[in-house]
Amino acid sequence: MTATYTLEDWHQLHPWPTRLGDGKRIEFLWRFTSAASPEEVWRVLSDTSRLNRALGGPEMRFEERGGQLFGQSRTGGVRHRWRELPWSWVAGEWLECVRVYDRGFPRVMQSVHRIDPGDDGGAVVHVGFAFLPRGVVGATAIRLGFPSLEKGYRRVLDALAPGAAAPALLVAPAAALPAEARARLDDLGQRLRGEGLDATIVDRLIAWVRDGDEQDLARIQVRERARAWGVDDDAVLSVFLHATRLGLLQLSWDVVCPHCRGVREEHGRVDQIPGEGSCTVCAVEFGTDDAIEITFHVHPSIRAIEKRMWCAAEPATKAHVRVQQILPPGKATTVTAHLTPGRWRMRVQGHDGYGYLDAADVEPGDGLTWNASDPPRELTACTAPRLHLVNDGAEPTAFVVETAQWSDSALRPGRLLSFQEFRDLFSEEYLGADVQLSVGEQTILFTDMVGSTALYAVRGDPGAFVEVKRHFDELFAIVARHRGAVVKTIGDATMAAFNDPLDAVRAAKDIHDTFPPGRDDTPARLRISLNTGPCIAVRLNANLDYFGGTVNIAAKLQALAEAWQVAMTDRTWAAPGVAAWVAAQSGDVADLEYRSTALPAGIAVKQWTVHRGGAG
Repeated sequence: MTATYTLEDWHQLHPWPTRLGDGKRIEFLWRFTSAASPEEVWRVLSDTSRLNRALGGPEMRFEERGGQLFGQSRTGGVRHRWRELPWSWVAGEWLECVRVYDRGFPRVMQSVHRIDPGDDGGAVVHVGFAFLPRGVVGATAIRLGFPSLEKGYRRVLDALAPGAAAPALLVAPAAALPAEARARLDDLGQRLRGEGLDATIVDRLIAWVRDGDEQDLARIQVRERARAWGVDDDAVLSVFLHATRLGLLQLSWDVVCPHCRGVREEHGRVDQIPGEGSCTVCAVEFGTDDAIEITFHVHPSIRAIEKRMWCAAEPATKAHVRVQQILPPGKATTVTAHLTPGRWRMRVQGHDGYGYLDAADVEPGDGLTWNASDPPRELTACTAPRLHLVNDGAEPTAFVVETAQWSDSALRPGRLLSFQEFRDLFSEEYLGADVQLSVGEQTILFTDMVGSTALYAVRGDPGAFVEVKRHFDELFAIVARHRGAVVKTIGDATMAAFNDPLDAVRAAKDIHDTFPPGRDDTPARLRISLNTGPCIAVRLNANLDYFGGTVNIAAKLQALAEAWQVAMTDRTWAAPGVAAWVAAQSGDVADLEYRSTALPAGIAVKQWTVHRGGAG
């Protein structure tokens, strides 16, 4: 017989947290059925951020302070602000969220989603909300506005089909990319295919970056994508690494809490990873030597992915946790954990050390009693043990049962560093201890003042310095306006970096237009060179500097430019939109070649004369 709960049943299963406030409550209890299995329904309901977005809920912003999570949103035109208590759940069965508000319609809210087996492999879902309202206005707003949410839940659950992918209403369509970004994305796709990579994976990556849901693209994991696409892990990693070299993706070294698996820090460079990490939420400190995951992000020159949330969604972000039960002091409860055979970790949040539970296919016993004060121990039980949890301490306590193994979706440093293609593609990054990994493709711009030797001779060092400083001020503003960054200055020269080659070319034109022939309030006349390609970044003294062949060639091309000219490699010229944009501007373009005894072959160069005026 399928489950049907009355409010009295519900209160027994999920008591109201009286320690946070008591009084007349507003309660809703809805019952739904789904043809999907309980496991499939759990995957949808536990990802409450995606679910709330589909239900039309407001976007939420969260901030962690002192180990606690604080949220805010705007509902019904009113700003709501709350402290979010740690969630409780038994994976596959139920989840509970409690919020304590200092602003908004309620004073306290409790929400519970519970899943039971239904007929013919389906599921029965009960959704309960309880509110302690803030005055008459808050109570009226909740009574009038909240019941409409029931229709949204029914729409989502009716759309779930056994064995099918998530319904379309759970996926947010992406906004159309600007034409230049689309052209750059298409060009990168062609270049990836031209490198002999799996064309099917390349096509899927390009389509996903273009159309994918931001919730999925915010933190890209190789093995998760391989499973979603039904292809080999190594083939996906190969494509992602090549895509990183070309500037489609960025690589990130993430410091991850070994308990909650939350990302505590993200680093684009190996040398930034600290030796020690900490998690204020779990109240633990840990060494980072075994707490690193490698993920990928979409390069912002293609698509800016903003991490947005419609809920904290604790169970979805902690898929390795099967049980998390928060108990007030002096309280006890019993839960049934649903485990696979193997070793599981038992810990009490904030306590040093943890025990282990070895789950095996054995007959169920009478259950296991677990007191918060128990020392770490090793236990053996069936795969569905009944756990009698007792908080015999003086503070609210979280009991956690989690897998002892690292997520099999995570790409770990050992795997990456042993992947030959990674070593082939990123070999220069391991020539020294200070090298970086994730700069990817950049367009490097060098400027140099023409005739600066004569300027110093005529004006003297103090006077010349004033003029150089003035022109730096204008250059810095131009670079920033075109979404670039000044990396460093060398004497009267400037080095800048851009994510998008077209931004760099536009900046070069803007610079020459700012210092044109006939400008008589400054003697500055500039030559500019550009090159596009992979770079490495290191911290030199107190500054972040860029090195590599791309930077070296960009600097050498200064020899092929005079005043009011731009010398750029064919790689920059061939970037999407560059040739067409230059053709629409004034000036002449000549074909040259840069040769050096250090290079096996010449480099094709476009010399663009932006203004006529002669060289000095």
